[in-house]
Amino acid sequence: MKSTERTAKLIGVLFILAAVSAIAGVLLYNPILNGPDYLIEGSSHANQVLLGALMELILVVSAIGTATTMFPILRKYNETIALWHVCFRFLEAVVITIGIVSVLALLTVSREFAAAGAPDAASFQAVGTSLIAIHDWTFMLGPLFFLGINTIMYSCIFYKSKLVPAAIAYLGMSGAVLVFICALLVLFGVIQQVSLVGGLLALPIAVYEMTLAVWLIVKGFNGSDVVPEDEKTTVPVY
Repeated sequence: MKSTERTAKLIGVLFILAAVSAIAGVLLYNPILNGPDYLIEGSSHANQVLLGALMELILVVSAIGTATTMFPILRKYNETIALWHVCFRFLEAVVITIGIVSVLALLTVSREFAAAGAPDAASFQAVGTSLIAIHDWTFMLGPLFFLGINTIMYSCIFYKSKLVPAAIAYLGMSGAVLVFICALLVLFGVIQQVSLVGGLLALPIAVYEMTLAVWLIVKGFNGSDVVPEDEKTTVPVY
């Protein structure tokens, strides 16, 4: 039981760490990803961009950490779905990592642009536009598309196993559906990811992850439900 309590607290801390690092990464990337002068601003804010990349690397580690830490608990209730959850969480992490590489490559292009003095701006901008596009697509696929898939998986197990209150599990399932819908709308160009509608569709899953994190840190998993009924042993009474 003590081990399960520690695991629950660790999962909660990892969720909070992932959220904080994700927000920090987006804010720190601003000079190189937004604005027409990104080739100049990127190199002049190189340390800020590198710190943003570090934040996203922390996000990747945290995402993988939540999946692998939850797996031993989730597998007791549905090993197949638990394994799918780990796989899709890894895919989410891989996609985010590709986005990090694209930003770092864009920083290199920005530095080369600044060092060249009076370069052919068009060729640099063509490369820069491509790298920004790669980041934008990974930003959609990772934090929206794959996040929606893996969240609904573990939330369904939480609901059926009663490891957490039903209200929290419901919030997770509904938030996962909404963020997946958001991913599809962004994919087909119906809405912009960074928009009011996109933010509203992504808000429930953000609230869910923070609610779940706090619950696991404070309360942990429901103790009587950590082991499925068919794995519990009955002590004979004499």
